[in-house]
Amino acid sequence: MSQPASPEIKHLRDLSPHQWKSGIAAWLGWLFDGLDMHLYTLVWTVFVAQLMDLPQDAPDVGVKGSIIQAAFLVGWAVGGGFFGRIGDLLGRSKALMLTILTYALFTGLSFFATEWWHLMLCRFLSALGIGGEWAVGASLLSETWPKKWRPWIAAVLQSAVNFGVLLAVLAHWILSGQEPRYLFLVGILPALITVWIRKAVPETDTWEEARGKQAAPRVSELFGPAVRSTTWRVLIICGVSLTAHWAFLFWQAKVVRQLPEVMAMTKQGQAEASGAALMWIMFGSIIGNFIAGGLAKLMGYRNTIFWMLLAYFAIMFATFYWTWSWNATLWLFALIGACQGVFGLFTMCLPPLFPTLLRTTGAGFCYNFGRIIAAAGTVFFGVYQTIPDVREAMLAASCLFVPAAFISLMLPSEPEQADGEASPVD
Repeated sequence: MSQPASPEIKHLRDLSPHQWKSGIAAWLGWLFDGLDMHLYTLVWTVFVAQLMDLPQDAPDVGVKGSIIQAAFLVGWAVGGGFFGRIGDLLGRSKALMLTILTYALFTGLSFFATEWWHLMLCRFLSALGIGGEWAVGASLLSETWPKKWRPWIAAVLQSAVNFGVLLAVLAHWILSGQEPRYLFLVGILPALITVWIRKAVPETDTWEEARGKQAAPRVSELFGPAVRSTTWRVLIICGVSLTAHWAFLFWQAKVVRQLPEVMAMTKQGQAEASGAALMWIMFGSIIGNFIAGGLAKLMGYRNTIFWMLLAYFAIMFATFYWTWSWNATLWLFALIGACQGVFGLFTMCLPPLFPTLLRTTGAGFCYNFGRIIAAAGTVFFGVYQTIPDVREAMLAASCLFVPAAFISLMLPSEPEQADGEASPVD
């Protein structure tokens, strides 16, 4: 029988075996999330060009590549809602296993793509699992680990994604002499941990107790009188901020390639420069996760989210408003990465805002909704590649963080108080 989290727990040694297993399962799930998520961004130009039998700089390669990425973002959003619902109906542990199997299987199947739309379909289906894993893993930890630890849990969990991205960069470097399709075979590895999760990770007491008292509410109740104000506020914050965030993540590589110092490099050097830029962003993000956690302990989630979103705007705007050297750009990218720690807070902040049996559905749906808007933006910039400098688009995207920051002030300051029930935000 699993043991619920106790407010008396003060040290890691006080955690129960159930809590340790839940934590390890969620962390590994997020680690491989990051791995499978970014394999495509590392090879998309070369692979899509090969599938279409066109030069890498052909306009149609950029268009189809952005459509594939858009399909991935839409799949991520759909998966967040779909597997979030599965997590509320079947339990957190079973749903976690299903999400990992989904993204591992379809990432691996990308190897067999022979047309660009084959790759698009595989990316869409793998994204279903990646989007669902976020909601399920976040709810699993919010229901098993001590409430007072949530800011630090969020930092550690979000860092798993960053380490996963670094694993993707490492795998890309190791397989640099192979065809780009081979990189997707690395994405099958996460499937191995599902066997352990199935045997070792029990269901949470919180879900078991809630499930024993009532049937899972309908999805439509997200917009019912009890929680609709919370749902709409979280939807807007996530939708607006993630649109800007993903605009940066996908198009920063093109900005790097437009730098005079990088343009003077060989094709191999340009590829290495793109990988280096992503590494600096991820290292900055790992540090930013713990900065966000520390600030949340000092001033609460609401104020921390507000200030970090404003910082994201300021640094991103400065990065693309002025022209910087290659070395200065790397440092600025690291600072942008540090601001991305704000999204780690959403991990522990959002699930408790919703009732237990709507928790993974609500958190997954709201957090991933922004990816649908981001998908539209990705296609837009991919189609209109006549823009001579992507910096203009990045400047516009950075401004989206400002309204998201001010709307975040309408969130409850202490979501922990609402564990098990929706927070009173009206």
